[in-house]
Amino acid sequence: MRHYKKHGMKLGTDASHTKAMKKSLVCALFEHDRIKTTVTRAKAIRPDVDRVITWAKRGDLAARRFAIAQLGDKELVREIFEKAAQGMWADRQGGYTRIMKLGTSKGDNAEIVIIELVTEPCQPKAKVAAPVAVAEPVAEEAAE
Repeated sequence: MRHYKKHGMKLGTDASHTKAMKKSLVCALFEHDRIKTTVTRAKAIRPDVDRVITWAKRGDLAARRFAIAQLGDKELVREIFEKAAQGMWADRQGGYTRIMKLGTSKGDNAEIVIIELVTEPCQPKAKVAAPVAVAEPVAEEAAE
């Protein structure tokens, strides 16, 4: 049993460094709308970004305080909440980030990606109607 093991990715550091690194990456993503990082770090910060945007869509005081506690920057939280209030992610139920692979880095061969906020509106899938069975006309062979 490993009771000491917490959830989430460790990212090769101790818990306090991982927490600080994720916090700075999330802040950088919200400031610049896209950042270049490794694939493991991008996948590690994706739930945190989605959580902050969900709080911003809620828009109440408690959600704002949660976001300030998560990010540590009141001005950045204000900007995020204003974007959400303007309806930037109103039609989206999740999936606020996109990860695009760039290749590997030259030094350590780590896979490098761009993680960005998705800003274009969500296109709902067109509903496909069930195929209608066409009844073929029955030849009146019995009458003959």
